[in-house]
Amino acid sequence: MGHKILVVDDAAFMRMMIKDILTKNGYEVIGEAENGKVAIEKYRELQPDLVTMDITMPEMDGIQAVRKIKEINANAKIVMCSAMGQQAMVIDAIQAGAKDFIVKPFQPDRVLEAVRKALS
Repeated sequence: MGHKILVVDDAAFMRMMIKDILTKNGYEVIGEAENGKVAIEKYRELQPDLVTMDITMPEMDGIQAVRKIKEINANAKIVMCSAMGQQAMVIDAIQAGAKDFIVKPFQPDRVLEAVRKALS
């Protein structure tokens, strides 16, 4: 059985793109969230193996959500998704506990490499 993944992004289109890349490669997307608050609830409820987390979102951004998820589970595996030019935020996210980051627009190979690395 494939690893279970929670996809978090405020843009439905981006969630769809990531979901598509992951499911085509044997991963199971067990949930989606459109902001950090929902991501935390879904994380608690679904206990995914990995979370792909957008950085900039309404309600609660990805960095705050990473910190909260890490409080729930110190071993949580999270890969950040950022737009170009968000390097400083990516560094914050990695310090908050994210394993890796991928840049939009998503390159399927890079997405899969980050996911594989984070899960290994």
